[in-house]
Amino acid sequence: MTHPSTATRVVFLGGLGRSGTTLLERLLGELPGVAPLGEVVHLWARGVLAGEPCGCGRPFGACPFWTAVGEHAFGGWTRPLAERVLALRRRVDRTRRVLRIRHPDLDEYVRAYRSVHDAAARVAGASVVIDSSKHASLAHCLAEGGASIHVVHVVRDPRAVAHSWRKAVRRPENGRPMTRWGPARTALHWSAQNVALDLLARRDRRGGADVQVTRLRYEDLIAAPEATLTDLAHRLGLRAEFPFVTGSTAHITTAHTVSGNPMRFAVGPVGLALDESWRSGAHRGLVAALTWPLRSRYGYHGVTA
Repeated sequence: MTHPSTATRVVFLGGLGRSGTTLLERLLGELPGVAPLGEVVHLWARGVLAGEPCGCGRPFGACPFWTAVGEHAFGGWTRPLAERVLALRRRVDRTRRVLRIRHPDLDEYVRAYRSVHDAAARVAGASVVIDSSKHASLAHCLAEGGASIHVVHVVRDPRAVAHSWRKAVRRPENGRPMTRWGPARTALHWSAQNVALDLLARRDRRGGADVQVTRLRYEDLIAAPEATLTDLAHRLGLRAEFPFVTGSTAHITTAHTVSGNPMRFAVGPVGLALDESWRSGAHRGLVAALTWPLRSRYGYHGVTA
């Protein structure tokens, strides 16, 4: 696997699923010079092997954007390539390994992602790509492997996240139900992912890698979208131009996102509003107890309110 010599600026959105990373990616993806890619961690299985649709609606293998990316990065997408990266992922990319992420196969694994990021930037004519893979372990792999990334650590109240994971939602790609988790399992994963991203932030402060970490609360984004996005854009070195955001509505265009929340297919006006239905959920007290004190550290106080 090879990749171009020029380094691409990568914004990596990290956090547990159902925390608003897809929405944030779609909003940042409207900025000049930015190419949103979706969850690149799932490109190999869901895109190359399964042929699921791109955010543009075309099957992965029929999408001109991703076809060009594959040609530039690897000379074309192949099953052996995807299977090799997936095998590397099983050996290298695990949350339990973040404290000892260095592995003999790490460099090869990271080169695959750098090749995708670089080729996507070239095809899109962008200076920045957004990878919303979310997994903290992948962020650690990229940082340890020498990729230049700015991680946006997206957090959301764990009680709202747990409520969302219990909902029955069908994947628009194939009509199958999305994974559902119980409140205790969600609380465990919420804590694990956020702790792992906090560890990366500590590494950032120590200057231990070419990585920056910025934390963003989903609730702040929804409460004041333009102000929050402007501040984030400045931190990321992006042009803070948001004519597509009017009050609590964003107007978004088609994006070539390879995987992610069903919102990746949305085009047109999107309402920016909090889902407060979790406040009447039966398990919010349990989730609150299991996620304290990390929850409080992020500003989510109280037990059931």
